[in-house]
Amino acid sequence: MRIKINWGTAIVIAFALFMSFILFFVFRVQSDSKYDNELVTEEYYKKEALVQDDINSVQNANALSQKLTIGNTAEGIMISFPKDLDYKKIKGKVSLYRPSNKKLDFANPIALANSDLLIPKKNLVGGLWDITVEWTYDGQTYLNKEELYFQ
Repeated sequence: MRIKINWGTAIVIAFALFMSFILFFVFRVQSDSKYDNELVTEEYYKKEALVQDDINSVQNANALSQKLTIGNTAEGIMISFPKDLDYKKIKGKVSLYRPSNKKLDFANPIALANSDLLIPKKNLVGGLWDITVEWTYDGQTYLNKEELYFQ
């Protein structure tokens, strides 16, 4: 006995097999914890509060009469804090991120002998750096972010 399958039946069978294949992978990805790709983070409201703190710190930095400046020098990257502030009261950290190579990222605490902070050339590789300066002065927080191309 020989079973004959016409084109219509073959298309329906192929379509059913394809749907079964897709459903198999959908259920597999949904049930396997290694494929968890949730967009909502744990403790969402705590993280939102931190983002609002960053926004407030950036606004504080922009409200200063003299602004913090970041620039290239022959010795490295110079970060100049406002001259009208007592540099002895400035605390915080400077974070340097290299978008092209995470291994080059580093952070330095702010320790000032005057109103300028130098990141030495020996610690840097030429290229683009994302620089974040998080600092406090008299209980007020400030945040400055800048991209700088160092040669």
